[in-house]
Amino acid sequence: MANIKQQKKRVLTNEKRRIRNKSIRSEVRTEIRKFREAVDAGDKSAAESQLRVASRKLDKAVTKGVFHRNNAANKKSKMAHALHKLES
Repeated sequence: MANIKQQKKRVLTNEKRRIRNKSIRSEVRTEIRKFREAVDAGDKSAAESQLRVASRKLDKAVTKGVFHRNNAANKKSKMAHALHKLES
């Protein structure tokens, strides 16, 4: 454990952020999993609505600094591609 007061504070804030990031990352993964399940089931309308929810969660995670914006863009692109393949 650090002896310097500022470092002790940093340890506490880092732990808070780690827990917050873990929670947000888990929510995003859950929404992406629900989208994949809807695509696998062939349910186009559910997949469309779930794509919107997952995209919104990804965008919020980017603003919080949990995901890099390019990483989120790649995930959204893959989901949109999967939805498009489902339609054709």
